[in-house]
Amino acid sequence: MRIDQLLGYRRPCFSFEFFPPKSEQGIEDLMRTAKSLRVLRPGFVSVTYGAGGSNRATAIGVAKRIKAELDIEVMAHVTCVGSTRDELRAVFDEIAEASIENVLALRGDPPRGSEAFSATPGGFRYANELVEMLVDEFAFSIGGAAYPEKHPEAPSFESDLEAAARKVRSGAQFLITQLFFDNEAYFEFVERARAAGIGVPIVPGIMPITNFEQIARFTKMCGATIPARLLDELERRAGEPEAVAELGVAFCTLQCADLLQRGAPGIHFYTLNRSPATRAVVSALIAAADSPAFEAAWSALPVTH
Repeated sequence: MRIDQLLGYRRPCFSFEFFPPKSEQGIEDLMRTAKSLRVLRPGFVSVTYGAGGSNRATAIGVAKRIKAELDIEVMAHVTCVGSTRDELRAVFDEIAEASIENVLALRGDPPRGSEAFSATPGGFRYANELVEMLVDEFAFSIGGAAYPEKHPEAPSFESDLEAAARKVRSGAQFLITQLFFDNEAYFEFVERARAAGIGVPIVPGIMPITNFEQIARFTKMCGATIPARLLDELERRAGEPEAVAELGVAFCTLQCADLLQRGAPGIHFYTLNRSPATRAVVSALIAAADSPAFEAAWSALPVTH
């Protein structure tokens, strides 16, 4: 199922993101995590590249296994980092041969140790160039990234929004945002995007907080901010890991409920290859849903075993 079609009729659409582990045991653990999340009937799952485009073979291999063994729709991440156009064509051929219909086209972060992105000779400089090749040569449903609080490298909100618009003009059919904790940042971004002519679905990317030090690192890297009241409560619990996780799940549940109530097409969860927090949040959202439309849509979904 193509994600652009899926987002057109399935509301809300829950999806989960994984990253490629570094060991065979890690891969098997990830497959168990993905299997445990099937009960939530995700619209799709995605598999990232490693930092700087590393672990490409593992990422594609994991995506193919999830598709083949668990029969869950998959979106493969592909970046421009470290690859020529011909090398990327070979990657996309492999993805297509595995009957994976969805790709998230990304420029990618600089390789570890590099301060700035540098295009590979014979490769691409920007994500929209990758999108253009996909539109011209393949038949994937294509997604792109968006940044409610601005990409860290963007000089302004206006230039960052124009980068998103270029992806859509080039053929991206949906956008998935970087993680955020302030819903107003998402809705203000959506409003600016619509005013700029971006009409595709914009799916919020959400990460349940389970570890204080970890989320502090992530937000510093991606430019996301933690609202002052939430940060204060996290700091109060910094020495109590279980209390941090409990607060994180509770906050995430409220955050997602607000997003859905105000019109977000779904939620894309950054799972960090773990299922408990995401399962708790999505299960609570399902249990609390009292909309007849939600209930009818949920009841119509196929049950997996």
